[in-house]
Amino acid sequence: MNTKIEILCVGETLIDYIGHQTAPSLAETKDYHRYLGGSPTNVAMNMARLGVGTCLVASVGNDGFGKYVLEKLNQARINTNYIKALEDVPTTVIFVSRTTETPDFIAYRQADAMIGPDQLPDELLSHIKVFHTTCFALSKQPAQHTILDAAKRASRVGVKLSIDINYSEKIWPDRQNAIQCIKEYCALNPLVKISEDDMQRLFKKKLNHTEIFEFFHELGVEIVCLTLGSKGVKASHNNTIISLPAIKIEKIMDATGAGDAFWSGFLFAYIKKNPLEHCLKTALRLAALKLQNVGRLPENVDVLSELLKIE
Repeated sequence: MNTKIEILCVGETLIDYIGHQTAPSLAETKDYHRYLGGSPTNVAMNMARLGVGTCLVASVGNDGFGKYVLEKLNQARINTNYIKALEDVPTTVIFVSRTTETPDFIAYRQADAMIGPDQLPDELLSHIKVFHTTCFALSKQPAQHTILDAAKRASRVGVKLSIDINYSEKIWPDRQNAIQCIKEYCALNPLVKISEDDMQRLFKKKLNHTEIFEFFHELGVEIVCLTLGSKGVKASHNNTIISLPAIKIEKIMDATGAGDAFWSGFLFAYIKKNPLEHCLKTALRLAALKLQNVGRLPENVDVLSELLKIE
């Protein structure tokens, strides 16, 4: 096991019940299959598959689902020393439609937001390369305060921050609090992943790409990656734009987790000190692999060798 932690993923770990049938909404979904879920968890699992030393900071219930989560994480050789199993609240569960578009979901949130300061000590933050979190993770207290404080401490010792701004009003109904929290995190110059859907939900209006990039650059963010679904990705590095097309796929099996796969590929290449365009190509390759499979990346594919083919 790689004991040196290179990336710290902080936030929700939970149970995803993903629809067995392809359907646009949960109302039309008849039955479900169980998967380990949560955006930071998906990134952690993907990074571990790629051989990166990975630690997940999260909270679960001390229940059957919590035991399932820990078993899966340990099997993936992820450091789980900073995951707390709580006696008084159950593990968070989310029901998700299986779709080729943005999925419909209902979240039954409990343990995921109960991340405390004792789970993010200075000693843990002092040796990592990347500190990654999400809007979902920041959307409730006490996790919000805990994560913002830890991010500031990590930034002060030279750790690169990362955030997936996967905003949803269902998860974070106080939009003004969300914007303020995002601004506070982005003032620390994280790597930022966003989508057009995220931005439309956050600002309640459609912004053009220039407006999106300017919003983040004005906050102090140098690198912003805007995912465009089937149209690929557009990234801005201090207003220098790189656009790349998506990899063509014959049949999309499941879009759930594709954004997490994309960002895992990006962070993997970033940690390896590759230039921005190479990071984006790696991200697109990993997202394409994910889209062709239901659930996480398939066990029977040598993901690392696939990524090393990138020129």
